[in-house]
This record gives sequence, structure tokens and C-alpha cells, in this order.
Amino acid sequence: MSNPLLAFLVDLLRRDEERRPHRATVRVAAASAARASASIFLVLRRMRAPLIVLIVIFAVSVLGLTLIPGEDAQGRPWRMGFFDAFYVMSYTASTIGFGEIPYPFTYNQRMWVTISIYLTVIGWAYAIGSLLALLQDRAFRQALALQHFTRKVARLGGPFVLIAGYGRTGELLGHSLDRLGRRFVVLDDSAERIDGLELDSYFADVPGLAADVRDPGTLAVAGLDHPSCEAVVALTDDEEANLAVVMAAALLRPDVPVVARVTSRSLAQRMQEFGNPSLVNPFDRFGDHLRLALKAPASYQLLTWLESGPGEPLPPRGDPPRSGRWVVCGYGRLGQELTADLRAEGLEVTVIDPDPDDPDDEGLLVGDGSDPWVMAQADLDRAVGFVAGTDNDTTNLSLVAAARRANPRLFLGARQNRAASAPLFAAMDLDALLVPSEVIAHEIYAQLSTPLLWRFLREMPERGDAWAQELIDRLGGLCGEKLQSLWKVRLTRDEAPALVSCLGEGRVRIGDLLRNPENRDEPLHAVVLLVLRGSDTTLAPDDDFELAAGDELLIAGWPAARRALGTILFVDAVREYVTSGRRTPSSWIWRKLTPDRPAAAVDGAGRR
Repeated sequence: MSNPLLAFLVDLLRRDEERRPHRATVRVAAASAARASASIFLVLRRMRAPLIVLIVIFAVSVLGLTLIPGEDAQGRPWRMGFFDAFYVMSYTASTIGFGEIPYPFTYNQRMWVTISIYLTVIGWAYAIGSLLALLQDRAFRQALALQHFTRKVARLGGPFVLIAGYGRTGELLGHSLDRLGRRFVVLDDSAERIDGLELDSYFADVPGLAADVRDPGTLAVAGLDHPSCEAVVALTDDEEANLAVVMAAALLRPDVPVVARVTSRSLAQRMQEFGNPSLVNPFDRFGDHLRLALKAPASYQLLTWLESGPGEPLPPRGDPPRSGRWVVCGYGRLGQELTADLRAEGLEVTVIDPDPDDPDDEGLLVGDGSDPWVMAQADLDRAVGFVAGTDNDTTNLSLVAAARRANPRLFLGARQNRAASAPLFAAMDLDALLVPSEVIAHEIYAQLSTPLLWRFLREMPERGDAWAQELIDRLGGLCGEKLQSLWKVRLTRDEAPALVSCLGEGRVRIGDLLRNPENRDEPLHAVVLLVLRGSDTTLAPDDDFELAAGDELLIAGWPAARRALGTILFVDAVREYVTSGRRTPSSWIWRKLTPDRPAAAVDGAGRR
């Protein structure tokens, strides 16, 4: 470290961390804080020579004015004092120019002032040029960005998510979190992506920094050691960098959950060695989704709807063939996962790949799928499904077009690699489309939005397709064809004080609770998706389900229903009305002044 003050600061904090817990975290944070303040020292180092030149010119000019004799009003010799000389050079060097004081200058003084003027012009030109060069210097701009970013992260008061990697996946996840009112911090090695944060329409200010996510110091600056950091998400295209993020989070903050994108099995195993990170493999998830769509189309429709986030419309229900032969082009990571999942369902699969890893695999056709002879060998006329899974969008589109021409009845699926290709794939009108960035963003959103949603999505397929269809009908009937808010309610004294007092009596049912506080004959536009009681879960309970203290509820519904339910949980009089039909005064004074009336005096609508 070239700056002695920076070296002293880091060394002092390094000695102090020996007497504190979490020594590695403190050391990383100390080094990062020192780097964050480096812009001040960079300015002093770069502007040192221009400032010295200006000071020398000013000092020589002032000294010359004090040595060159002048004349007073009577023509007697007079020498200017240091204060007068300093004052004259101040307004002269700053180009203000008040005039000659206290007496008119002699020719010698005017000659010296003239020389001083040109010298100060040269000095100012040198200083301003150096300052402009400093402002354009990449290192200085990075130091300023780091300092600004550090201040913004330090000001985050509530919980936030640290996102490492702001590609298409990070952007989708960021918008989903923003719609939930959740804060997040972004790291990415691309300055263009970080600049794009300023153009995105987020409700809250998003701190972003262009830096190497593999550097633990950068992660510390981004809030890894911040007490409000609630999760770390590694979404870069470099899976080695994702591994570095998982390692740093596991070693420096083992209490923070980590979610990482990974497609390599070997790297996934290495990540599992560090804590218990949640790993998302888009190719494996696509195969699992396709298997679910084959067995239970309604369950798959419900899963994709809830994973899409608030505001998304109900997706159309697919109808993939449940028997017959499938053809998969590309035997890379997607092809291998998809082939294994289809064969696990008892389906025959023919794989087309020009350079397979395992040429002896049964059902493998070695060749280029764009070759008409190879496509003819695949016998598409007798196939029921076709998937183009290469890593090239142009190739996938051409393969889909050739397969549709050979057999218009095929169930067609494809992999979209680039976001810019979305209009082309949409125009192809595919039956199934894999967009890895969307699959990852949706699954991570389900994990981070609330643990109850993630638990619901994992247990939901076991309930069967008829159950999923019934739940879709309930959601659509109460909340419409667009997914509304998803939120969690915990029936405790802090979050439901008006309800806890009567939960022990076993007389509070879900159907009684989800009623309109203005007219209890009208249900709230909300559906309870899951009730967690201890370690036991109940999915989509009916209206007769009795609630107990400590229950956690996952609810989907309108924002207005969420506000109304909050009133029910906190106001005793409103809770009493929706659960029993009795209207009671809300204040303590009116309850004392109003005589008790029997419940029969109030009808179901709350009218006497």
C-alpha cells in the first residue's frame, strides 16, 4: 500500500481485530473502509504538484511586492507591507481586480504585477488541467463510486438482499423484490449494467457497484458484514465466481442464507462443502417442470403462476403428450438433464448431437440437427415431442422450424439463451420455452419472498391435479386472473394482538376471520394457501379450519384485503364483529358506558 496513512490505518485495525470476535470479518471490513476513503488521498497525491506551483508563484509575487519600493502621495519612498501585498495578489490572482492600493503603483511595481499575472495564469492553467485530468481518471472515478456506494449501503436501515451479478436474472429478481418492498444491493463486474440501475424504474434507490464479486473486501463493502443483510444471491455467468461468493459468505457470515446459480455438477458439489447453500440449476428445474407438466398440468400451471410474482396473469395450461417418443437436439447440460427426466417417466428419447460426451448412449444419433439427413434419421413423423436445447438461439429457432415442417403435430420446446431473442421465440408460438434467467429468478424469488411460499411450492405437487385445479378456481374467483399480493401472518401477540386472546377457546375459523370489516356477509378477496403449525403444514385449508396461537399463514389476495385483515388482527371491536357478528364500542370509555346486548340482537350483517 503506497500511502503511509492508509497503511497505518489498516495495520491499526489489523492489530485491534486480534482482540475482537469474528476476526476475519473485521479485517475485511477494515481494509474495505480504507479503500473507500482512498479518493481523498488520491486527490491530494494528484494535485500536490499543481498546488505547490500555485503556492510558490503566490509567495514569490507577494515577496516581490514587499521588496520593490513605491511612492506615497507626496512622492516619498514607501514600501508595501506583507498584508497589503497579500491582499493585492489575492484579488489579482483570482482575476477580481479592485485597483492599486493604497497609492498608485510605480512602473517597477506595475512591471512586477504584470509578470505575476502571467505567472498565476500559467499556474491556474496547470492546476485546472490537472484537476480535469483527475476527474476523468478511471481510478479516481472508481474511488468516488466506492465511497458513494459505501455511504448508501451504510444508510440502509431495514433488511436487504445482496445480489452478486446483475445480468438478466438479477434484473428480473430485483424487480420482483422491489414489488414486494424489499431492498437489495447489487454487485457486478460490468460498469454498463451498474449504470443501467439508474435507468430502471425501481421504487427505492438501489446501491450498485462495478467491482469483482470474488473479492471478499468488495462483498464486505456491499453489506456482507452489515447486520441487516438477510441473504446473499450469486447470479453471475461465471460459476467459479459464484463459488467464490458462496465461500466468502459461508466463512465470513455463516448465519446468512446463500442462494447460487450453478449448472456444473462438480461445482455444485464444491459449493455444498461450504455450509448449506441453496443451489438453482435451470436445466434440472426445466426437466422437473416438464415432468410435472406431463403428470399434472394444473399443478404446473399453479406453480408457475405463484413463482411469477405479483401482477402476473394466470399462464395458459399446456398439454404435453404423456406417451410416445421424444427427440432432443443437443446433449449438453440441458439435454442430459431433460433426457434423464423424460426417461424417468418411461418415455423413449432420441438424442441428436454432433459431438456427444457419451457416444455409446442408447438412443443417441450423432450428427448436426440442422442437416436434413440427420433430421430424417430421427423419424420425426412418429415422434410426439421435440426440444431444441443447444446454446445458440439461431440454431434452436431453425431446428424448431424444421421439426414443425416435418411434423406439425409435434409438441415443441426450445431453449432461449439471449434476452434479445425473446420476440423471435414468441413469434414461433412454442408449447414450452426454457429461459434460464427466468427459471432462476422465479425460483429464487419463491425462496426469498417468504419461506412459506417455498414450502408450499415443494409440497403442492403431492396433492394432485384435481386439488390444484380447485385452488386455481378459488384464487381466480376471489382475486381475478392476475396474481395479487402474497404475504405472511403470524398469529402472535405482536402481530395479531386482537386475535390471540380468543384463539385458545378454539372458536376462530379461517372462514370467520376472512370477512369484510364493513359487512361480514362479504368475504375478503384473499385465500389462505398454507398454515404452518409447529412443523406440520396444511395446504389450502377450508373455511372450517380452526386457528391456534402461533400459527403462520401464507395468504394470497388483494392489497385492500391485506389492509382489512391487518385491522381485524389489531382492533378488538373489528375482530369481534367479523368473528361473532356483535358490534362493540372500540374505545374503553364507550364500552363502559354502553350496556351489554345479546348477540341475537344483531343480525348477520351487523344490523340491529
